[in-house]
Amino acid sequence: MEWFSYQWFTISQLRQFTWAQPIYLYAIPAILVLFGLRTLLSSQARQRLNVALNQTELQPSLVGSLRYLLPLSFFIATTLILMALARPQLVREETERVAEGIDLMLAIDISSSMAETDLKPNRLEAAKRVARSFVKSRRNDRIGLVIFAGEAYSLCPLTTDHDLLNGYLNELDDSMIKTSGTAIGSALAVCINRMRESKVKSKVTILLSDGDNTAGNLDPVTVARLAKAFNIRIYTVAIGRPPLPSVSSNLATVTMDEGILTTIANIGSGSFFRAGDATRLQAVFNEIDRLEKAPVKTVIYKDVKDFYRMYLYWALVFLLLTLFLKNTIFGNILED
Repeated sequence: MEWFSYQWFTISQLRQFTWAQPIYLYAIPAILVLFGLRTLLSSQARQRLNVALNQTELQPSLVGSLRYLLPLSFFIATTLILMALARPQLVREETERVAEGIDLMLAIDISSSMAETDLKPNRLEAAKRVARSFVKSRRNDRIGLVIFAGEAYSLCPLTTDHDLLNGYLNELDDSMIKTSGTAIGSALAVCINRMRESKVKSKVTILLSDGDNTAGNLDPVTVARLAKAFNIRIYTVAIGRPPLPSVSSNLATVTMDEGILTTIANIGSGSFFRAGDATRLQAVFNEIDRLEKAPVKTVIYKDVKDFYRMYLYWALVFLLLTLFLKNTIFGNILED
């Protein structure tokens, strides 16, 4: 008999409740006013008989006070019914933030020029470090990895196993692809092939390179247009400081065609970034992380437990007590 406890009427217990229909609680003072009016009107309508009694006989007695037991019992029963109708509840809420992940391919240039030390310790190591940090911040996304030099290969498919992906990033070095050159078009094509059947709303490719498109049979502009057809957004990052002209020939020792990287990004509805040092490279990835935030939905789970039965059972007890006092010899004794 869980309901048979005074704890249901303590202030601390009542404060814990959320009342689903609190309007019924406002009727309790109205009931009290009605009882007061009834008592007042009945006392005025009652016939009085003048009888001379001494002071001792006029003292109130316990038996005389029991005449209020019947209306009090009925008032308590009515109040408890109103409390039950107000539906006291204990509500426990759990909030869960759900983010719809995106599909994201990282295409990283591992040609021999990525061993240049203008970014410390070198361009490739700086790119790996920033990429790991970026992956860590994208907990809900599927991320894959493509590497390229004179050829392009898919090193890791789209996955949410970011520990696996970081393992591949740690193993990157410029000796993994023997063919020299920079096949930007081929790298983009491999990224598209990995994402073309994806059903997610947002698909992104981030391409890091430090050189011109000098290898491969695919035109980067044509591939970028194909990516746009598959709703794949492209961000390009030119990593490293701009090349300086040689003293002897007055020509650049290493070419970097920012024009092609900018064109690819524009076609792919993304952005082009220049990262001349490690700090700027980190800032670039932070900016991409900000631009590609997936929408976050807040889901609230409510565990609702009703306790109106506790007060309804107590109301039945007091109603039965009221009937007992009204329809038995005790009722006549209390009225006399």
